[in-house]
Amino acid sequence: MTQEVLKNIFLCVWMEKLYIGRNIASPSRGISKYSTDVAIENPVDPPVEVKHTQLLINGQFVDAASGKSFPTLDPRTGDVIAHVAEGDAEDINRAVAAARKAFDEGPWPKMTAYERQRILLRFADLIEKHNDELAALETWDNGKPYEQSAKLEVPMLTRLMRYYAGWADKIHGLTVPADGPYHVQTLHEPIGVAGQVIPWNFPLLMFGWKVGPALACGNTIVLKTAEQTPLSAIFAANLLHEAGLPPGVLNVISGFGPAAGAALASHMDVDKFAFTGSTKTGQFVHELASRSNLKPVTSELGGKSPFIVCEDADIDKAVELAHYALFFNQGQCCCAGSRTFVHERVYDEFVEKSKALALKRAVGDPFLEGIEQGPQKEKHCSLKITQVSNAQFEKILKYIKSGVESGATLEAGGERLGNKGYYIKPTVFSNVKDDMLIAKDEIFGPVQSIFKYKDLDEVIRRANATHYGLAAGVFTENLDTANTLTRALRAGSVWVNCFNIFDATIPMGGYKMSGHGREKGIYSLENYLQVKAVVTPLKNPAWL
Repeated sequence: MTQEVLKNIFLCVWMEKLYIGRNIASPSRGISKYSTDVAIENPVDPPVEVKHTQLLINGQFVDAASGKSFPTLDPRTGDVIAHVAEGDAEDINRAVAAARKAFDEGPWPKMTAYERQRILLRFADLIEKHNDELAALETWDNGKPYEQSAKLEVPMLTRLMRYYAGWADKIHGLTVPADGPYHVQTLHEPIGVAGQVIPWNFPLLMFGWKVGPALACGNTIVLKTAEQTPLSAIFAANLLHEAGLPPGVLNVISGFGPAAGAALASHMDVDKFAFTGSTKTGQFVHELASRSNLKPVTSELGGKSPFIVCEDADIDKAVELAHYALFFNQGQCCCAGSRTFVHERVYDEFVEKSKALALKRAVGDPFLEGIEQGPQKEKHCSLKITQVSNAQFEKILKYIKSGVESGATLEAGGERLGNKGYYIKPTVFSNVKDDMLIAKDEIFGPVQSIFKYKDLDEVIRRANATHYGLAAGVFTENLDTANTLTRALRAGSVWVNCFNIFDATIPMGGYKMSGHGREKGIYSLENYLQVKAVVTPLKNPAWL
């Protein structure tokens, strides 16, 4: 990739400013070239120690009430990293009771907004101080490249917490006029106890997306980590208490969906629920919430996002951006540009260059310097009635097989890399049709599907012909074309000549079955506030 494109994609200008004078510890040995032949037979020893594996309830690390634990696995090898406390309904009850007491009787909602702000700012400083440790845990537990964790995602978490700290003392109501002698004001009050479930693909960032606005608004929290990746969120929660968070304000439960997640979503003393995960699980979450106490739910769910390359595009740049839009984070991104629509006049050139770029992608041990793609994370069901264990790795390979069998042209990849861990070669399909499974289903892996289209009306119709509506990408040099597409596409985010821009200020959320509500930015605060109207009669007012 060109240096210019890399700077745009990875926000290098911002990161270079952030890291001036700072050395990021390099735990790895380098690789000599970008190649899918990079071996992973002798994985690097992660430069971090697992310190916390218990539940965090009322400010204390405790074992699960049942005494059970479960393994979290290293996706590079399939080996056990650590055994983590397995919370269930009883632990959820303990955590909710602690959060309720902290909200009703504790100091957190009664603190001045400035005091809450200072705690969140201290937390951000501690994240920055422990950047490399958090990044190593994230990579070890999840499989994403260490350079991505250390130079992009942990700094984004730091920035996110400072952003929400800034909001803490700027949340206020209004004084509004009435048709009569009344003083009317609106109060923006914390909603109470928030239940939250985060996914396994971005554990730290999703921790921040959930916890940041809830705490800034004065709420208390019970958060369930993804059972596949519990380690980094537990570590971050401990730092938050080190920053001065009172006991019971944030409680963290590791465990499985059927026991812990379902209990949290259906709990009668949880006032609000937030969930990030699959659409199918999201439907079940909404059902549990409505059948219990009708708690409001915000959800960020699945996607099958179109990435539209117009006929006037600079093909080299478009190929690089489309490659990033799909393959970033091993393709394990809800908003991945997984349907690449390319105008017929530039289609063949685009396919050839996309194939060449995929073949050059560096796949291997994510702790190695220069690696772009690590292993897929072993996937379990996050929240269902019955516990299901299902390998994400095998699911991706089945979709690849389906693509071949349905007549798509396999241009690159399509198979496992090596004999150890859960690595898949970057895969590119051309001649993909809209009715194929690889065109309709969310694969959540490194599989790029390239479609051909003739004109804007056609591509708008096809891009919108999906149950999902999380994101979309447009690559064009024509402003009129960009304006036409951005207004026509039914998606919560539309990136023009860029992709995966996740600044703290930018709202994220979906249309249709990609979820309800928005996270990040000012809109996320609405999820954690109640609006109360207070009306008082005025006697002989001087003015109205």
